[in-house]
Amino acid sequence: MTEPNNRLGIWLMIATVFCYAVQDGLARHLAGNYNVLMVVMVRYWFFAAFVIMLAFARGGRRGVPPTRQLGLHGLRAVLHVAELGLIVASFVLVGLINTHAVFAACPLIIAALSGPVLGERVGWRRWTAIAAGFAGVLVILRPGSDLFAPAALLPLGAATMFALYSLLTGKATRTEPVFTAFFWSGILGAITATATGIWYWEPMGAQDWALMVAHGAVAILSSWLMIRCYAVAEAGAVQPFAYLQLVFVTIVGIVAFGESLEPGTVAGAAIVTASGVFTLLRTRARAREGAR
Repeated sequence: MTEPNNRLGIWLMIATVFCYAVQDGLARHLAGNYNVLMVVMVRYWFFAAFVIMLAFARGGRRGVPPTRQLGLHGLRAVLHVAELGLIVASFVLVGLINTHAVFAACPLIIAALSGPVLGERVGWRRWTAIAAGFAGVLVILRPGSDLFAPAALLPLGAATMFALYSLLTGKATRTEPVFTAFFWSGILGAITATATGIWYWEPMGAQDWALMVAHGAVAILSSWLMIRCYAVAEAGAVQPFAYLQLVFVTIVGIVAFGESLEPGTVAGAAIVTASGVFTLLRTRARAREGAR
């Protein structure tokens, strides 16, 4: 077995979340000019093309992985398409910075739902971190204030859907290889996104088509970087660095879209991030204890 290279994995994770920030900036621009469902659909076309290329690189037609969990993969695909639709709409309505500040609660939601979905035990320390993290979300959203709008709940809905998608992916990969889940997520997701997005097709100019292609290309690159990251390093060692996406997205939001960084958002994001990192580290510690 190859020894984990966590240093390389950390750099790959940083590159991944940088690409995610660029990808989200492109999605924010495109969804500001075209229907969100159309943008998600075209993005999924690139994702499907990527997984098909990977499958054929693994052995031609025989590289297409069989599955006995098509219904589960279909549910995962629906959740992921819906999550992308919500978060891209949130980019436009709420802004990149506020969206990602709330979406950073996703690991906390995963921890909270891991009990009912996967039957895992969540101890009092992680429940305390989860509660603190959601207090941070309330600081960001500021319900009851003049600044609160119903659209502010979109990133929380997206985070919940992505948490469910991640947990179901974990369930699927207990009995099948990771690539099988990755492949069928791309194929079934493209079918689902096309079934909903094709009705909202809008003609695009050459410049926007170039941006759409760039959006798809960056999405493929980020997926490849993520695969390489987890292939060479331990997940627990690299996962905390995923929070650097907040930094990169903040830069994109301010420079490209003129967004402002509110003190409440900074404070809330700091609480959510600290809670999320603690939850990740605690989950890793519990996994080590269980392996003894």
